[in-house]
Amino acid sequence: MPNGNDLSSYLQSKWTSAMEHNPKDSAAAICFGWDRATDERSCQAFVQRFSSQALLSLLTPRLTDQELADLIDHLSGLMKKHLSEGEYHRLFLADSPKKRV
Repeated sequence: MPNGNDLSSYLQSKWTSAMEHNPKDSAAAICFGWDRATDERSCQAFVQRFSSQALLSLLTPRLTDQELADLIDHLSGLMKKHLSEGEYHRLFLADSPKKRV
């Protein structure tokens, strides 16, 4: 098993290979704690899997009112903190921001 920087390169190549061979099975490529780049790729794969219609249809009715509110508040807060208004409208709302008069 490689170590140090070699480990990061090794994990990146394994992740890329897993995604190229079976992109729908991104769970195989989720790995946290090695380095920032791997964590970012893993976070993207994790959130994509979390947002599947089948999972959300099953999970959402099981959440308490407080868990629903906390989840929406957390995700909204992250978008507000890290996205410009234009990015929010374009990427999340899939529209263009309204021009203010």
